Amino acid sequence: MEWARLINDKRFGLEDFHDPKRGTRSDFQRDFDRLVFSSPFRRLQNKTQVFPLPGSVFVHNRLTHSMEVASVGRSLANEISTVLRDKYASMPWCAKLEALDEIVGAACLAHDLGNPPFGHSGEKAISTFFSEGAGKVLEKEFSEAQWADLTHFEGNANSFRLLTHQFRGRRAGGFAMTYSMLASIVKYPYESRMAGRKNKFGFFTTEIGTFTRIADELGLIRRYSEDGEVCYARHPLVYIVEAADDICYQVMDIEDAHKLKVISFSDVSEVLLSFFGEERRMQCQRVMSTVDDPNERVAYLRSCVIGALVKQCAMAFIVNEDAILEGRFEGSLLDHIEPLERDGYRRCSALAWDKIYRAGDVVDVELAGNRIISFLMEKLIHAVRYPELNYSSLLLSKVPLQYDIDSPTLFGKIQAVLDHVSGMTDVYALDLYRKLNGMSLPAV
Repeated sequence: MEWARLINDKRFGLEDFHDPKRGTRSDFQRDFDRLVFSSPFRRLQNKTQVFPLPGSVFVHNRLTHSMEVASVGRSLANEISTVLRDKYASMPWCAKLEALDEIVGAACLAHDLGNPPFGHSGEKAISTFFSEGAGKVLEKEFSEAQWADLTHFEGNANSFRLLTHQFRGRRAGGFAMTYSMLASIVKYPYESRMAGRKNKFGFFTTEIGTFTRIADELGLIRRYSEDGEVCYARHPLVYIVEAADDICYQVMDIEDAHKLKVISFSDVSEVLLSFFGEERRMQCQRVMSTVDDPNERVAYLRSCVIGALVKQCAMAFIVNEDAILEGRFEGSLLDHIEPLERDGYRRCSALAWDKIYRAGDVVDVELAGNRIISFLMEKLIHAVRYPELNYSSLLLSKVPLQYDIDSPTLFGKIQAVLDHVSGMTDVYALDLYRKLNGMSLPAV
């Protein structure tokens, strides 16, 4: 793959209006700005990251998480582009590398747009509704590829659909984002039939043509599976977006857990200090000794750890650039950092799994979210299948007009339901659940 093709500010759906001239704001910066002012991005403020919302202690939601990922992603991209610009200074396209931080920043903002309410458990609730729940009876109604889309429902693929699909009444091209930005959010550039046990894939059946068009324009390496499924090598900037996301959620989840007293200060400080050698660790401890507030101490350590991981991931990208461009790089950037920092990150991961993701409040959100989403899916799918019924008519009148519940195909109707449910906030989903169960009525 070649940077000259990989960095492309052509807008999806607006190709005929493409103007390569650079203005005061680049098209990549416009991507970032459009996302900030968009409704789906705003709704992330009321979607669970890990811990329940709201509470007396303000913890991360999907919005604050996405903003932090964008901040880390831009820092990481800047570290990389500085080196690459020196390396390719004689190339006529070298100036394009200045846009890496803008592309990555926008991709980081967008990476969670397609996630349903109630955290990652929401994705699981949707996929298991079809694989083992009430939706399983529909299996014979769909093709193998369509059924794989439903039983492996994935927020990453849904983000790509949200940004590119022409919803009813909307313009062609969806958000009309740049080609490079769209490719940079697809962590798993293959279709759902290749999802495997991890339930990971990058685009639904309905968006295969869209991704293929973007990937071929950018010169992504196309791979061919034995069964003919669509599969590509990642856009190189995906590795930067992925690293920023992994750094933020792992370290910030631990900081949130400390604020909520789920993890003790001694456990947190021990695992965060493990990222550093003896000299740096002593320096951190001297700085912490000047502050009494344990939350501020943890915040200081968190910033040190993020800084260290940004430098390590930037170096991993630069060292492995050839392998990345040739599509033969394996794993994530965090798998290729120095042993000290890599072991520290693994300790963070182990602590999170042991103390956070199985914590009582977190499991309660998953249980409630599963119940709410499964109920809403069952009612809405029944309604789109039998719209002539009185209850169906009433329920469908509450579905926003942009969702094509009148699609001529059953799969199109089901996708309209998924678009609606995945776009809900935690509060909206809970409120609708209560109303449909008669537990909440408007004041008379």
